[in-house]
Amino acid sequence: MSFKENLLKKIKIDELAKSVRETIGSTESGLRVDKDVMAQLLELGGYPSLKERDLTLYTLEGDIDHGRFLVLDNDLAIYQTSVADIGLRKSPTVKEMISIRNIKRILNDADVVLSRKEETLRTIQNECVDRLDLHFETSDIEELEKEGKTALESGDTERVTESLMLFSELLSFESPPPSFRSKDIEIKGNILKMENGSVQFGPMVLYDPVQNILKYIDSPIGGFEKDKMEYFKKVTKNEADASAEGPVVFEKFKASVLR
Repeated sequence: MSFKENLLKKIKIDELAKSVRETIGSTESGLRVDKDVMAQLLELGGYPSLKERDLTLYTLEGDIDHGRFLVLDNDLAIYQTSVADIGLRKSPTVKEMISIRNIKRILNDADVVLSRKEETLRTIQNECVDRLDLHFETSDIEELEKEGKTALESGDTERVTESLMLFSELLSFESPPPSFRSKDIEIKGNILKMENGSVQFGPMVLYDPVQNILKYIDSPIGGFEKDKMEYFKKVTKNEADASAEGPVVFEKFKASVLR
């Protein structure tokens, strides 16, 4: 796979993990893990699935006699044992529950459970990302720059958005704080939390897909800085010049990544 393909895959992995994380909660919370999205994440990571009794398991490593397995249910537990042992502990028959030894295993799985819920999700997310080759050469970034420029100049807003997503990942750009949000403009940038609790946002990129206008502000702006906030608002309304506009923004991105 190319660097771009691997980077897109990482972004997808992180998006799926974020979606699952939002559905994880305590028993009292009433939240139910989104198993469909978790299954997508596991399949994206290349983990094979198997059925044991009424359970859906994913093999993380090893074989059915001994390995690491994730049980796809609301607990998201990772077991290190055999598939048969998981079946007995998670879905025992009436006959199996007659045995005192089995009852002890069913009631206490601490000896075989490695993690649950959020810890399990972090493990899977990290393993999926670690399998990707995210090393890049200068030529890879130059190609992303070229694709972004071409998309912007041709008015291909979907491809522009993809290019911005890729560079945002490389530059650790995030969604803006509330005071920097705009209804019709896609905005991403660096967030810096100050010791006094205030937040600065920037450098940042602003894209209006309706008008196909791309802008870049190269300096951080604090929500408490009245003059700078006024400047930011004017830039969003096309009433002031940004630090860079148009295809040259992708040159700024390239320079920042390769710095």
